[in-house]
Amino acid sequence: MSPRLFLASLAPLLVIGCAPLPAPDTEFPAYSNPVLDRDFPDPAVLRASDGWYYAFATQGEHEGTMQNIQMARSADLITWQHLGDALPEKPAWASRTQDFWAPHVTESDGRFYLYYSAKPDAALQDPERGLCLAVATANRPEGPFVDVGKPLECGLGFVNIDPMAFDDPVTGKRLLYWGSGFGPIKVRELAPDRVSFLQDSPTVDLVGVDPTNDPENYQRLVEGAWVVLRDGWYYLFYSGDNCCGPNAHYALMVARSRSATGPFETLSEARGTPSSVVLEADDLWNAPGHNSVIRGSGGTDWILYHAVDRDQPRSSPEAEPNTRRVMLLAPIVWADGWPVIERED
Repeated sequence: MSPRLFLASLAPLLVIGCAPLPAPDTEFPAYSNPVLDRDFPDPAVLRASDGWYYAFATQGEHEGTMQNIQMARSADLITWQHLGDALPEKPAWASRTQDFWAPHVTESDGRFYLYYSAKPDAALQDPERGLCLAVATANRPEGPFVDVGKPLECGLGFVNIDPMAFDDPVTGKRLLYWGSGFGPIKVRELAPDRVSFLQDSPTVDLVGVDPTNDPENYQRLVEGAWVVLRDGWYYLFYSGDNCCGPNAHYALMVARSRSATGPFETLSEARGTPSSVVLEADDLWNAPGHNSVIRGSGGTDWILYHAVDRDQPRSSPEAEPNTRRVMLLAPIVWADGWPVIERED
């Protein structure tokens, strides 16, 4: 079978308005990657209470217009429809900039929370100002999301990016993971309102960087945290070290812990191997990473991630190479307590 072909099962979903979703299918229809053949970086997937799968991504152009937070919708994880901009109005504190990155959306009590990062307007006058973590809310998964009016946290460079919200079913805590900028992956508890940090809660460092120049090491920069709980283990997926551009060198790694706030043991530490990589470049796809994970109704875990199609690495002739990051899909199997991405070579 072609490396671009995988198997998936269709989940039983709801009917929305006049757009009926497909009935459950007992077969395993083939599908081909990319499942969304357009620049759609840093995809974060949500299965909303309306029955649809939604994916949210870093800013990008659609039909000639720049969109701050891209979104798409699917009934089966295979066929995706681009829906436009989930955050059509920039926040007042970032109204003149255009760096809206790596969103993550959660649903709670009929409300939807969009966590993202953005460059504040203050950075236009002060180059020391870096990106900020931010939150926007909506009553529907497709938005429009409206920013809450102020960022969660700001800092230098691009340290405060790639937020991922996670409700720990064991402790009941609402957690936010984030990090990049040659710093560690971090976590901090959110307040009950989900749009602020819990007062006096600590920021905990989880997975750090390894400054080695070994090209087989992707941990010189770490980012793109995504956490899942399975069989008593919290698995922290993360990526590194250079997402895109002429020197793209990116792969997906994993660590695990018995606690959502660590300490985490990387795959490398657990097995005594040089690397914690579970997905890296091949002959078709370059610089894969920045994933999200969703469990299908059949119990299979699926991973959505971006990668560069080696046959089409640019969105336009004038763009840098390795900047057109399309969305791919693959199943995960679990072996000896660790995830294995089922991608054929």
